[in-house]
Amino acid sequence: MRLIPLQCSLLVAAALAAPAAVADTVIDNAVGYTLDSKNALVQFSSLAFDDAGRVIAVGTAAEMAARAPKARHIDMQGKTILPGLIDAHGHVFNLGEMLTQLDLSASASLADALAQAAAYGRANPGHAWLRGRGWNQEIWKLGRFPTAAELDGAVQDRPMWLSRVDGHAGWANSRALALAGITRATPDPAGGKIMRDAQGNATGVLIDAAQDLVDRVLPKQSEAEARVVLDRALAQMAQMGLTSVHDAGVNVAQDALYREYADLRKLSTRVYGMIGGVGADFDRLAGKGPLPSYAQDVYALRAVKLYSDGALGSRGAALIAPYSDEPASRGLLFYKQTAIGAMMEKAMRRGYQVNVHAIGDAGNRQVLDAFQRLIPKTGKGAQRHRIEHAQVVAPADIGRFKRIGIIPSMQPTHATSDMNMAENRVGPQRIGGAYAWRSFAQQGSRIACGSDFPVESSNPFFGIHAAVTRQDAAGRPVAGWFPEQALSLKEALRCFTLDAAYAGHQEQNLGSLEPGKWADFVVIDRDLFRIAPADIHKTAVLETWVAGRQVFKK
Repeated sequence: MRLIPLQCSLLVAAALAAPAAVADTVIDNAVGYTLDSKNALVQFSSLAFDDAGRVIAVGTAAEMAARAPKARHIDMQGKTILPGLIDAHGHVFNLGEMLTQLDLSASASLADALAQAAAYGRANPGHAWLRGRGWNQEIWKLGRFPTAAELDGAVQDRPMWLSRVDGHAGWANSRALALAGITRATPDPAGGKIMRDAQGNATGVLIDAAQDLVDRVLPKQSEAEARVVLDRALAQMAQMGLTSVHDAGVNVAQDALYREYADLRKLSTRVYGMIGGVGADFDRLAGKGPLPSYAQDVYALRAVKLYSDGALGSRGAALIAPYSDEPASRGLLFYKQTAIGAMMEKAMRRGYQVNVHAIGDAGNRQVLDAFQRLIPKTGKGAQRHRIEHAQVVAPADIGRFKRIGIIPSMQPTHATSDMNMAENRVGPQRIGGAYAWRSFAQQGSRIACGSDFPVESSNPFFGIHAAVTRQDAAGRPVAGWFPEQALSLKEALRCFTLDAAYAGHQEQNLGSLEPGKWADFVVIDRDLFRIAPADIHKTAVLETWVAGRQVFKK
């Protein structure tokens, strides 16, 4: 790892040559790292910023003392500082909801999940509906989906609805199925599937768009509940060192709450919003066009989130050839080519960045085909369009991302969570184009990294660890899962900082600790560049700062 020496740092030289910007605060005695605009890793011991929350300079203590003789000083006592970490794909309100609902992500078996469901029901006698998230039948080694009858054994007096870990399937008890009006005669909706037994009866699991049958009868979230959910999500994101997040699916009510929180300086994490779809919410929110920045870059709403297919774990991801472990299925494309193209074009012509969820190789190809046709047609290539996940891509299509100008927005922990089933799903040939970070980086694609929380943990150090080691927290597999696709630590840090900022059109203000940018940074308990890669996931955030303001302290 080559570091730029302090005395040669372009950052320091630029800062010292700049006109007399005044530093009001200096962070001293730190082990600091930042990337610069030339992709060099710069080390510093002092960081200076003004009362507006903008970086003045980084360098040595002596340089900062000469630059800011009247500034207040904060001694970091040798702790490590990184630029604020950016999660380029999360679901903020879903994260907050998960913190208020049953969390099955740690359930080790079906019996364990049922015991937790029963306990949750007993502990919440006043809830009309019982909700939760996080189950994964692959971890349970069940070999099938769970059933409503099994869930009835835990809770049968009230409806219970539990989202799968990826959010692309839901598990209902019989009471919930009845309230949703799901019978043997209910047809599969477009883009969805009702799992059935040999007699055609619904078994309790609904895939992708079929979940809407339950969602439409769920009690609507009140404004007070939404505030609690947002408060809890913000608290956790600050604790994780996330100074910015790209929220993949914002509706009208959430947009209003974000703007209110921004006005009140309550957004402790910056939010780059994607409008969920191009329907009624888009028509209302897009009235004045994209919102590049609101309240000093605390909020933005300049993107749209669309879906091409489902998820790999529930076999909803659309594949070009059948699933290797289920030859009768190729997954689900949510829309025909003309329909998804029309949605993408509507958003593009209104000036929005278009970010499309695509996990299977057929889903990715569908979206690439649409972008390849629409960008010349609309002249809207500069909007930095993205494919969210880009999870299983036909090797021949990887190069198209670079040629067309599409950003792969990827989540490293998906690889280490999915390695227990991914190769079974797609087979030994197709897996070569799956979770292929090195292939994308090598061709010059700027990868925007995130977590897809609450599908995965919101802890960005889990993602950096997965990107570098291709291992889970237990160090499995020993050599890494397809280790040839791993990233270097510098590349992984860039994916969670500068490249994530670029994917949100925010690299001029976020992503590094360069002069003039916002003083967004995290203080952590270890030096990432001097520890074993296997220990990266153990990193703890001690402090989180946004625009020079401390928003979390451990």
